[in-house]
Amino acid sequence: MTTAVEIEFRAAHVDAGPGGDLAQAMREEIGEMYGGLDLDGPSMPKAGAEQLSPPGGAFIVGWRDGRPVCCGGVKRLDGSTCEIKQMYVAPAARGQGVARALLHELERTAVELGYAVARLDTGPKQVHARALYASEGYEEIEDFNGNPVAVYWAEKRLAG
Repeated sequence: MTTAVEIEFRAAHVDAGPGGDLAQAMREEIGEMYGGLDLDGPSMPKAGAEQLSPPGGAFIVGWRDGRPVCCGGVKRLDGSTCEIKQMYVAPAARGQGVARALLHELERTAVELGYAVARLDTGPKQVHARALYASEGYEEIEDFNGNPVAVYWAEKRLAG
């Protein structure tokens, strides 16, 4: 699917190829942002290949001009609720509507997988992410996943 910012989204793997490369770049950036935080550490909510693969999950990469510029995943929480995970936009593609297009594609993917509600979280230093989620109709809720770094948890009822 192509969006208004001309991103082509394709199914991918969180642990291999371009998806793995983008996910690793996200881990490194978050680690630096939060003083060495390991997103794969034991206290962090899981978001690896097992969670972000069919049948209950998905992982996608967005391509622009033949290059991978963003990624994100959908993780099953229960039969009607999913969590959006691993959302990342490469630095060179930021500020151009890519994150919004990625979020829309992840929501579309969630509906395709049968979910009625999407949840997500973000940390205190990711103010742009929080603003994006709020502008897209996500409403703040209580901690649902025990993420020790998050300060914002939200959900949205998906149109389907």
